[in-house]
Parts: sequence; structure tokens; C-alpha cells
Amino acid sequence: MNTVFPAPLQVTLPVKDTDDVFPVRRVYCIGRNYAAHAIEMGHDPDKEPPFFFQKNPNNLTPSGEFPYPPQSSDVHHEIELAVALKSGGTNISVETALDHVFGYAVSLDMTRRDLQADAKKAGRPWEVAKAFEKSAPIGEIVPATETGSFSAGKISLMVNGTGSQNGDLNQMIWKVPEIISTLSEYFELAAGDVILSGTPAGVGPVQKGDVMVGEIDGLPPLRVKVI
Repeated sequence: MNTVFPAPLQVTLPVKDTDDVFPVRRVYCIGRNYAAHAIEMGHDPDKEPPFFFQKNPNNLTPSGEFPYPPQSSDVHHEIELAVALKSGGTNISVETALDHVFGYAVSLDMTRRDLQADAKKAGRPWEVAKAFEKSAPIGEIVPATETGSFSAGKISLMVNGTGSQNGDLNQMIWKVPEIISTLSEYFELAAGDVILSGTPAGVGPVQKGDVMVGEIDGLPPLRVKVI
């Protein structure tokens, strides 16, 4: 059977210290998963169950560059732990959730904040603010066999050498096993899925020429230039 045009290339991500690549299937994101960030965005974290949105697989980019997007003058950084799955299913228990993890990486959920604010006011979806080209810079994936699980550890972002976001993974309202378990109640998870697990407080705008350096204890840092 012939395709009517060449099939799009499979999106893949580098795996640290190997020639292997991780093939991406879907990208899930959890919103307002750190209490301080929920508060800075004007929400009460004690009253919210977890909620999710998606980016597109080809939004993930390991290039080290972030092209400033059109139709926005207020683009924000959000540093996050990315969780890459090697298997999946439905109704996964919290106790077995980490068995499905292949590895972890440092990532960014770049957001057209002005367009997100407009969407919120109008009760519309967030895709125009979240799922645009190159909106998810990501570092090398490190296998979980090397890192172990991430329940605590420093997560931070510097912009042009100045600290902007600082937190600890233990501040996540919903931990990684709970995120995987809850997602699997709504979606059939599978190998190749990538989950961005939320951002700590301190999100803020970037401009062309800025250099962002994101760090999570135990993972290679992510350096991204805004172009």
C-alpha cells in the first residue's frame, strides 16, 4: 500500500551515552502541579484535582534552540521533569506505575501566556498557547535504570545567568506514579508517551537572545537559546 505523500518522520529523542533514540508517540502535560505555581497563576491548589492537556510529538525539540513564536509578545518559560514511558495500559495502579517508565529528562513547556489568558477568558482550549512549533525543548533522556525514580531533588531554571525558577520535585502535588495512574484512567498509555510533570513557581517571559539553563538533580542540564 502506497501513501499519498511521504509519511512524516518519526519524532525521536536522544538517549544519553548511546546511539539509541526514543520514538515519541504522544505528549501529555499536567497543569498547576506545584502549589506555589498554582498560587502565582491565581488558583487555589487545595481545591483542584489533576488536569491535563497535550502538546504534539513534534513540539519536542532537542536542538538547543527555541524560535520565538509569532502572534505573541508574552512567551513564558516553565521548567519541568519529563517522564518517558516504555510501556503503558489503562487503569495502571500507583504501585506499578514506575514499572512503565523508561527514563527521565529535563524539559521546558514554553507558553504563549497572552494567548493562554485570552483562551481562559473565552473558555477555549489551550492548544494555540501550548502546542506550537518547538514549544517543548528537551534534553537527553537518561534511563531509569541509571537514575532511579524522582521523588525529590532540586529543579531550577536560570535565564541569562540569573535564577528564575527554583523548587524541589517533592513539592509536586501529584507525584509521578500518581500522574501516570490518573492519566491511564482517561487514556490508554503506551510506549513512546512523554509526560511533562508540571513546573515550580517563578515562570516568566523570555526575549530573543536569552539563554535558558534548566537543571534537575541527577539529569544532564538543558541549555536553550531563544532565537
